[in-house]
Amino acid sequence: MAKKQTFGDKLKKGKEADSGLNVKVIQGYRSETGTVKYYERFVRVADIKDVDSIDLRKQ
Repeated sequence: MAKKQTFGDKLKKGKEADSGLNVKVIQGYRSETGTVKYYERFVRVADIKDVDSIDLRKQ
């Protein structure tokens, strides 16, 4: 008997209700000692055009 549903089909089925994109945002900043450090975070945005308006503050 052939398999009717693949694992990929199961993943696509669950994502239909999920809207938006996950984007990894990396922001550089200077520490108190003067070295450059990077802060990275995954953020969900509705549209790729919204990436420029993301406000990431070190929390």
